[in-house]
Amino acid sequence: MSTAQPVPDILSPEFAANPYPAYRTMRETAPLIWHEATQSYIISRYEDVERVFKDKAGEFTTDNYDWQIEPVHGRTILQLSGREHAVRRALVAPAFRGSDLQDKFLPVVERNSRELVDAFRHTGSADLVADYATRFPVNVIADMLGLDKADHARFHRWYTSVIAFLGNLSGDPEVTAAGERTRVEFAEYMLPIIRERRDNLGDDLLSTLCAAEVDGVKMSDEDIKAFCSLLLAAGGETTDKAIASVFANLLTHPDQLAAVREDRGLIPRAFAETLRCTPPVHMIMRQSATEVKLSGGTVPAGATVTCLIGAANRDGSRYRNPDSFDIFRDDLTTTTAFSAAADHLAFALGRHFCVGALLAKAEVEIGVGQLLDAMPDMRLADGFEPVEQGVFTRGPQSLPVRFTPITAVTTVTG
Repeated sequence: MSTAQPVPDILSPEFAANPYPAYRTMRETAPLIWHEATQSYIISRYEDVERVFKDKAGEFTTDNYDWQIEPVHGRTILQLSGREHAVRRALVAPAFRGSDLQDKFLPVVERNSRELVDAFRHTGSADLVADYATRFPVNVIADMLGLDKADHARFHRWYTSVIAFLGNLSGDPEVTAAGERTRVEFAEYMLPIIRERRDNLGDDLLSTLCAAEVDGVKMSDEDIKAFCSLLLAAGGETTDKAIASVFANLLTHPDQLAAVREDRGLIPRAFAETLRCTPPVHMIMRQSATEVKLSGGTVPAGATVTCLIGAANRDGSRYRNPDSFDIFRDDLTTTTAFSAAADHLAFALGRHFCVGALLAKAEVEIGVGQLLDAMPDMRLADGFEPVEQGVFTRGPQSLPVRFTPITAVTTVTG
C-alpha cells in the first residue's frame, strides 16, 4: 500500500475543493489506502468497487450501517441480509416500479414539478438549486407518503442533518448530536401518522407500506418509520444533487444542452452520464466479512471499506476519456443505467442496489423536460461558473440561470 506520490487526504480542504485529481492519483498509485481518521480502507478502482458492491462471494456486509446510519434512521433495510432482507425488499420495492410507479406516482412527480416551475417561469431568472432541485424530490416523497407538504422546511432540515451525519467523516460532535436529535424528532412526527394511517388506509405510499405483507410478514411501525426516514434522506439529497448536476453539466456543454432540448429522449443519457461523471454520492462504505485481496493489498476481516464511487466512475480502464462529460459516449449503457445491471456505480449494485432508481429517473426525465419547456433559452447567469461542494455527497450549491419568459400570445381581432 505504498504510494509513489502523496495522496491528498479525503478530509483535507484541497480534496473537498476538487477530489478528481486525488482520485486519479489513488487509482494509479494507491488503489488501497488505510485511512487512520476514518479507520477504514479506501478503494478507488472500478474493478474493486464493483466487486465489493456485487459481492458474489459473500465477502462483504452492510454491518457498517449499524453505527453509520442506525443512530439517525433506526434499523433499516440496508442493514439486513439473507431472507430478512429479501422479504423487506419485497415489501417496499413494488411501489417504486411497474404500474404503481406509472399510475400512482408519475402524476405526483409531474404535479410537484409544475408547481415549482410555475412559481418562476414568468420571471426571467431562477436558481435551479434553491428554487427547484432542493424542493422537488422532497416534495414528491412527502406527497407520495401522503404527508403535509407544508412541513417541507422540517423535512428538508431533517434530511440535511441526516446526510451530514452520514458524511461526518471527521467525527464532529455537533453534527452527531444534530443527527441523533433528528431521529427523535422524526419518530415523534411519523409514528402517530403511521398509527392513524393503519386505521384509515388510503392510496398513498404510507398506506401501501402499512398494508404490505409477504409470506405472512408485515412491517412494524418502527420498520415503516425507519424506511420513511431513509427515503426522505436518500431520495431527497441524492436526487436534489443529481438534478442540479445534470443542469450544471449541460449548461457548461451548450452543444449537448441543445441536443437534449431538441430530443428529449436524450434526457436519460444525460442523467446516466451525470451519475457516472459527477455522481451525487461519492462514497459508500461496506464491511469485510473475511480477509479479501484487492488491488494493492489485502483487507482484513471485519474492516470498514470506503468505496470511492466518484473515483471508480472515472477509471480510465473502464471508460474512455473518463473526465469528459459526454452524453453520446458508447461505453455507458443507458438502457441498463437505472437497473441492478448498470455499468456505472452511482446506485451501488447487487442486492443493495438503490430501490428508488426508477423513481429518480422519472423525476429527472419529467423535471428536466418541464424546465426546458419553461425556459427554452436557459443559460447560466453572466460570469457564473458552477462549483461542486461536498465530500460524501457532492453537487452545485447554486445554479443561477437567465431566460426569456414565455408570455401567452394574444390575438386581437377587429
